[in-house]
Amino acid sequence: MAEIMQLDAISLAYDTPQGRQAVVEDFSLSLEKGHIGCLLGASGCGKTTVLRAIAGFEPLRSGRIILDGKVLSSAGFQLEPEHRGVGMMFQDYALFPHLTVEKNIGFGLRRLDSAERTRRVAELLHLVGLEGTERRYPHELSGGQQQRVALARALAPEPDLLLLDEPFSNLDIDTRERLAFEVRDILKSTGHTALLVTHNQAEAFAIADRIGVMQKGVIVQWDTPYGLHHAPANDFVADFIRREALMAQRAQAYLRGEEAG
Repeated sequence: MAEIMQLDAISLAYDTPQGRQAVVEDFSLSLEKGHIGCLLGASGCGKTTVLRAIAGFEPLRSGRIILDGKVLSSAGFQLEPEHRGVGMMFQDYALFPHLTVEKNIGFGLRRLDSAERTRRVAELLHLVGLEGTERRYPHELSGGQQQRVALARALAPEPDLLLLDEPFSNLDIDTRERLAFEVRDILKSTGHTALLVTHNQAEAFAIADRIGVMQKGVIVQWDTPYGLHHAPANDFVADFIRREALMAQRAQAYLRGEEAG
């Protein structure tokens, strides 16, 4: 299968009062068309910075970002976000509170005529299982429903790549796990390529075809979920996978204890 996105030795840095601070160094990966990738790591490891660079919000110090054969960013060059063919789904949903579900989803479809826009919105509502909510406002929906609206809005312009920035972190554990599987099914049914950022191993393993474990701005291993579990590249990856799995087990046990009480 052809690669649609390449991050070619990218480096990013922030200017601070103490000088320029490297955030990501010599970072490379490739993602195949129709696949879902994930950057997994603790807060501060640089994963969201990588996502923002792909979206066009952070300039590169070196390297290149290529999508479907087109250079999006390189040192000294940055294509505008609106011209990248990239959609983004945010942690806080970023829905317009004063717009209905229908108008939120159709916000990026203003180039279409009214009939075509209505048809496309109806198609997306069916895709995410929210038929009948067209006239409702975000505050009238549950968190899971709001996130489905955010997904529909991100998919509406048919982007070449969908970026998901900690999209389930504001949801309760049960909704988070269920929605992760639902989002994977939706993306696979449409053939969209996506890159997810999360610190939650359960989400990563539920949704991704390939996962990159990150540490201090470096991708330590880019592999399938099976490969990470059964052939970790080093002790850091092995310990990270084991620690996250143990924390998930303890959380589930705690919740079961609460329910039993």
